[in-house]
Amino acid sequence: MRFKYVYWVILISQLVLISCGTKSRLTTADKKFEAGEYASAAELYSRVYSRISYKEADIRARIAFNQAECLRRLNYTRAEMMYSRAVRSKYQDSIVYLRLAQAQHRNAKYGEAIKNYNTYLQYDSAGVLALNGLKGAQMIAQWKAEPSGYVVKRNNEFYTRNRHTYSPAFQGADADVLYFTSNRTPVKKGVANNFVTNLPNSNIYYVKKDAAGKWSKPETVFSEELTAAAELGSCAFSPDGRTMYFTKASQKDDTNANAEIYSSSRAGGEWTAPQVVTFFKDSTITVAHPAIAPDGVTIYFVSDAPNGQGGKDIWKGTLSGSECKFIENLGPQINTPGDEMFPYVRHDGTLYFASDGLPGLGGLDIFKATKINEEEWSVVNIGVPVNSNFDDFGIAFEGNKEKGFFSSNRGQIRGFDAVWSFELPVTEVIVEGKVLDDKLNPIPDAMVRLISNTGQNTRVMTKKDGTYRIKIDKEVDCVMLGTARGFLNKKATVSSRGVKASKTFTVDLVLPAAFRPVQLPNIFFEFAKWDLTPSSEGGLQELLSMLNDNPNIIIEISAHTDYFGNNEFNLNLSQKRAQSVVDYLIRAGIVPERLISVGHGEEKPYVVDESLHAEHAFLPLEQALTEDFILTLKPQEQEIANQINRRTEFKVVRMSLR
Repeated sequence: MRFKYVYWVILISQLVLISCGTKSRLTTADKKFEAGEYASAAELYSRVYSRISYKEADIRARIAFNQAECLRRLNYTRAEMMYSRAVRSKYQDSIVYLRLAQAQHRNAKYGEAIKNYNTYLQYDSAGVLALNGLKGAQMIAQWKAEPSGYVVKRNNEFYTRNRHTYSPAFQGADADVLYFTSNRTPVKKGVANNFVTNLPNSNIYYVKKDAAGKWSKPETVFSEELTAAAELGSCAFSPDGRTMYFTKASQKDDTNANAEIYSSSRAGGEWTAPQVVTFFKDSTITVAHPAIAPDGVTIYFVSDAPNGQGGKDIWKGTLSGSECKFIENLGPQINTPGDEMFPYVRHDGTLYFASDGLPGLGGLDIFKATKINEEEWSVVNIGVPVNSNFDDFGIAFEGNKEKGFFSSNRGQIRGFDAVWSFELPVTEVIVEGKVLDDKLNPIPDAMVRLISNTGQNTRVMTKKDGTYRIKIDKEVDCVMLGTARGFLNKKATVSSRGVKASKTFTVDLVLPAAFRPVQLPNIFFEFAKWDLTPSSEGGLQELLSMLNDNPNIIIEISAHTDYFGNNEFNLNLSQKRAQSVVDYLIRAGIVPERLISVGHGEEKPYVVDESLHAEHAFLPLEQALTEDFILTLKPQEQEIANQINRRTEFKVVRMSLR
């Protein structure tokens, strides 16, 4: 009995101690959470959560939610699991459904995200973040079906495992010196980790490209003494590359110590000591992520200053020495109640930025904003594959080229950022082919002319083998014309509308010979009649197109028969067949004066040429397909020869109607 009593005393004492220890850890976790020490707070919440009884659901819900908030700010994919726990424990604030939807959105669980966005909208039907999130989740299929064409890949030259590397920036127009921010340097003894991430503070690094296009080993810009007491963030450069602007966040216990923007100038091959740039009189207002416009004086930056749209907004102002004046918020077309960050301005003034509040694929997406007028912007998500369901931000273009670098933590469970390259492959739309005569022999030195609806007017001569090649733009309609001495003109059309990648169109132009008979192979009649069959339509339309392409010619249509039947019947039949073709062309709009019909019956048997001999070796070259010759052939060969004799031809008899 005495032993049992002692046992229960010890057990109760331990439970009391555990309870006190749990409450102490929870208090410490809450303090770190309020101070923004998210890595430490998340770890403490994780330890405390399992020690809280299921009966205390409200406390478990709060711990789960706070831990999820820490993980969200640290870009951990596990945030979704903790938001789900908060929902199961009936966390009282409806914001939990929005945060859960955003976490599911980031983890590419779009169906579940849509469900929870809609749940949140039942509490706040006008919630901008939920409405935009819902729209983004619903547009995923469209974005994936219509990729931008950029090719992206992680740049392993700058990559460091389990460390952040982000915000690339080119120093000058030559794009041969690249800066980026990273915490790759190990912490030295006596130097504290960053209080938010519990990782080493970031410094700014640079690399140089050699003649072979290979980047040098990264080197730090500023001394380690500076990063021992501060976290350095993204940087930007003046157009001449001589002034650098960058973010610096002092690591102090004072929670009012916020990020600021500093400048440094290039002097004697070194960067001068950083000087703070004053934006607001209130020093507790955060300013970060500078971007310099092409004019060299307009600066875009990120701030949580009052009178914004909520969260972190993008603002702009005018640099004047060590101050920024005429500051204004970019407004609701750019900014949302979420976070808009990492602005970047191209040489033409186009603004790029990252947002988690506009419709996107999840996390931060990169957007392109073009000024329509002083009041309006055109803002578009730049789409897949640059954007993903993870955080994508901090883009930098290599001069005027459609290539460069951006930051992303895609595929990283713990949210580590890496630098990725992007490049839009050079796409060419080519029209090529051959110019041939009606026997399909190449015509050298023929002229091919191409005119587009956008004003392209190109003329090329064919080579000895009759080939030509012309480069055209995308999204154009073109008309082509082939001409050659001794041949009729031939038109064709080609369109590059809808072409996304490189493509080659093959267009062969067959030019009928002038002043010699040209066979019309696709003209057919009823047996022993002069009625055109429906299968003749294609051949008749081709003849019609030839006449329209050559409006100043007069042609003779001639029909021929085989030797079966008497000569008088064959002459009459062939004349009526030739006239049937003429009548068709007149009904199609060709003036009668341009057309002559002649029937030859069996009087002009076909004379074998090179192309026919190549197709039918049993027919000797230059042999007339007379009745006497045909009767020497095998029965199957006789039918082929008679079919060749049954033909319709045209030839040009005059080149002008005058």
